[in-house]
Amino acid sequence: MNNIIEFASKLIKGFTSDSTNEVYKFHGGVHPDGHKHESTTQPIAQLPIPEKLTLPLRQHVGYIPKIKVKVGDYVLKGEMIAEAEGTVSAAIHAPTSGTITAIEDAVIPHPSGLPDMCVTLAPDGKDEWKPLKPIDWKNTAINELITSLRSSGIVGLGGATFPTHIKLRKDGRSEIHTLIINAAECEPYITCDDMLMRERAHDIIQGIEIVQHLLGATKVMIGIEDNKPEATSAMTLASQTLTNATVTTVPTLYPSGDARRLIHLLLGIEVPHHKRSTEVGIQVFNVATVLAIYRYFTFGEPSVSRVVTVTGNVETPQNFEVLLGTPIPLLVAAAGGAKTDTTHFVMGGPMMGFDLPSTDVPVTKAANCIIAASPSLFAPPPPAMPCIRCTRCADACPVNLQPQELYWFAKSDNLEKARDYHLFDCIECGCCTYVCPSNIPLVQYYRYAKSEIIAADKAQEAADLARERNEFRLARIEREKLERAQKHAERAASAKNDEPKPEPVKADKERPASSAEADEAKKAAIAAAVARAKALKLAAAQTDATKTGSEEAPKIAENKPEPTATVSDEQAKKDKQALIAAAIERAKAQKLAAAQAGVAPKNTEDLSPKVKAEISEIETIRAKAKQMVEAKDPD
Repeated sequence: MNNIIEFASKLIKGFTSDSTNEVYKFHGGVHPDGHKHESTTQPIAQLPIPEKLTLPLRQHVGYIPKIKVKVGDYVLKGEMIAEAEGTVSAAIHAPTSGTITAIEDAVIPHPSGLPDMCVTLAPDGKDEWKPLKPIDWKNTAINELITSLRSSGIVGLGGATFPTHIKLRKDGRSEIHTLIINAAECEPYITCDDMLMRERAHDIIQGIEIVQHLLGATKVMIGIEDNKPEATSAMTLASQTLTNATVTTVPTLYPSGDARRLIHLLLGIEVPHHKRSTEVGIQVFNVATVLAIYRYFTFGEPSVSRVVTVTGNVETPQNFEVLLGTPIPLLVAAAGGAKTDTTHFVMGGPMMGFDLPSTDVPVTKAANCIIAASPSLFAPPPPAMPCIRCTRCADACPVNLQPQELYWFAKSDNLEKARDYHLFDCIECGCCTYVCPSNIPLVQYYRYAKSEIIAADKAQEAADLARERNEFRLARIEREKLERAQKHAERAASAKNDEPKPEPVKADKERPASSAEADEAKKAAIAAAVARAKALKLAAAQTDATKTGSEEAPKIAENKPEPTATVSDEQAKKDKQALIAAAIERAKAQKLAAAQAGVAPKNTEDLSPKVKAEISEIETIRAKAKQMVEAKDPD
């Protein structure tokens, strides 16, 4: 009855949304069974505080935060236990008051099933908040508001988990003129956003007003699928307080909740694949995210809880507001428990969600839905058959790709070709797999190809970095080598400049000024020295020969049979030594005399003609050198 009254008042006031706003259909898409009514029959319930909360550090896109607590610390509700590290990161806060009991690896809700670092909190049951500080966002600088939002821990709660402060930061390249609120919630089974709009539309609108102020957007558009009439009615009435805001119903067609598809539906704008929506002046926010922003600025509450849909093969499907870190089994138990034929649990929707590795995992910021799966709801996939090239996948692809071609490239590891066919434009919505008559898990092939390309790119980046580091090292070694050589040259030049200058000499002993004259003088001096040495050697040889002849005469006489002429051997030895000593003394005297006179020895009477010619040549060279010196310095 209330819904009828609200709809009638809307008609009277002229606030029907679909009559004034055109919707632009996008290519492709599918229409699976929604299964949404099962979990919307009851209001959002509050789950009690569990005995243990496990908080994974990896709950968002980007770098994991830096832990600020240690085991044994007591924390209050809302107190930061891990701060954002780097630009793309988000903080994590204590969901309630209690004691930190462990900081260790634990299994987290992730497709890999691998453990990751987690902080375990044991609640004390008091649920005591830390002192909260609301922010007057209307009278505070926008840059301060965005900086403050970085410590709030708020991320995209529609499933993308991108840090919200990054989406609100202005890059200076483009101005945001349109803010789009994504309330489509197109994936089957998920109803958490639907219930938030039904019950908290006024708070959502206030959050939209804050985001509009931060972005400076002049226009607001709220897109809701036409299978949510109650949410559309509530949001339309609440949005009357916003200026230039419209609520538009869009067709129930998966994946209309994708940001680019919703932009096309509402504005008819196709965002290029190589650009972001902000580059064309559009920003998109989820309804749960703007609600969290409202609570942060109005009450000072960081991100410590979220609404989760528990549905599927459970007794009473319902939406619950739970603290982050709450174990999944408690959620399932609150929904009446899983039925006996439940085989596993899915986090997210059936199209883009993933099977949980274990039920013993906590609720994270990305956990918008938990589905209990059974063979009756999700039959085991039949074996894949060969591709028949029916092109149904291409008809269903909302991104206008060629899924069958990407499949062949991925299967044959032709990764570069897959990249050329815009593999990374694939949003992994699963439409191609949904319509494939051969039951080929196409999305799995695309995910494999993406992971291989990313790994190859990272390896290439590491190789490039190593090469650059090696080139830098070689350049550094060469630079240091040149620097050392330069230092050695500078020290040598400095030492040469510090040497005392030689005293000026007389004109006849000065060196020639020119290098040619200096070389001639040097050669003349060397030739003269050689000639003197040869002359002295020859003279000594002749003296030795003369003495040897005189010594042989007594020996001949000794051979004569004259007994009176014999001389003892000892006396002959002494005489020989005396003759040698006398010859040496004569040679020394001749050398000294020659040195004092500055000319070659003059006792050349007994020299051979060849030696005399050499001495004469040396004398000529000496005279020539002396003339050159005198000509150089006439003084």
